Amino acid sequence: MTRPLLLLMALATGLSVSANYLAQPLLDVLASDLGISEASAGTIVTAAQVGYAVGLLLVVPLGDLLERRRLAVSLLAATSVLLIASSLAPSGRVLLVTTSLTALTSVAAQVVVPFAVTLADPARRGQVVGVVMSGLLLGSIVSRPISGALAQLAGWRSAYVVCGVLVAAVAVALRFRLPTLHTPSGIAYPALIRSTVALLGTQPVLRRRALVGALSLASFNTFWTASTFLLATAYGWSEATIGAFGLMGIAGVVATPVAGRLVDAGRSRTVARASTLALVCAWGAIALGGGGGPAGLAWLLLGVLVLVVAQQMLLNVNQNAVYALDPALRNRLNAAFMTAFFVGGAAGSAATTAAWVHGGWGAVSVLGATLAAATCVVWREGPPRRPSSRRHRQPSLAE
Repeated sequence: MTRPLLLLMALATGLSVSANYLAQPLLDVLASDLGISEASAGTIVTAAQVGYAVGLLLVVPLGDLLERRRLAVSLLAATSVLLIASSLAPSGRVLLVTTSLTALTSVAAQVVVPFAVTLADPARRGQVVGVVMSGLLLGSIVSRPISGALAQLAGWRSAYVVCGVLVAAVAVALRFRLPTLHTPSGIAYPALIRSTVALLGTQPVLRRRALVGALSLASFNTFWTASTFLLATAYGWSEATIGAFGLMGIAGVVATPVAGRLVDAGRSRTVARASTLALVCAWGAIALGGGGGPAGLAWLLLGVLVLVVAQQMLLNVNQNAVYALDPALRNRLNAAFMTAFFVGGAAGSAATTAAWVHGGWGAVSVLGATLAAATCVVWREGPPRRPSSRRHRQPSLAE
């Protein structure tokens, strides 16, 4: 693992996952241009989350069966083609289908992450995960303002074209820079998928971390799904300005490597405790931002800053705990964890659309705060207490 290769892998994860966030700042314009309702436009965001979750379950485990460089490059190439197809969508229904398929193949990001972990020095695993996941997060953040700006300058379809071209370029770069890596599991594909699902039953650490992750992403997505409607109505912002608001997520890019270093230093529990509590506190400020005006915007900015930092630090801690369980099962462990993670995100997005339509920002805030509180409760429940004779043993990442 060299520094340039690590940065290229981070770029690949960012561009791959960015395909799933292009529509978020465009929901108003998509509804208008394609002749669909706000609720129908919101399902495009949900479709991206669902497609990604399905890809995590059915595609990512192939990393334990197929040569990983070829798998990652093939998925990125497919994502590029599907993004171009989305740019040509004549209706909301077609865009919904192409968005789902794009999300399915964009799990290339989750093939690259365990690839990077495998190449990394074990003593620097937390930092490597932090860098690669920072790239992934940055992609999801930057895609929003760029998508909004392109939509305002050249129409919403241009955002999909530009992203498709960039994904194709990084696929070519990875083809020539990544080493080949084949770690065959020795089992057939159906058994591979069954074993991936079975891990949630046999690995209690994985099961608990997956539930914490799912609830936290559901809370996180609650804000980002409804924020477009809030900023367009209460604040009267344009698509480009709404997209630029997503740059608040850069705080998470800074926080993720910090979390990685703290995990490497053995402070993962402290980070997790602080992050779960911060998620709950963030929603108090976010709720106050629903009224518009300068004061409302100040509260909204504060709440989003805390929400983003807490979510990304908690994700880093959870991923490192899962990756530490069994190196031989790393792709399947990652697939199981991230499937649950994005199923939670999809559920949060779907519930948010209904909350906004029926109760506005107040209902959205209650939903987000409830999910954050549930995250805190699940984490606080914690693993069974160790016997007293082992009390002074240094806790492992998996705990």
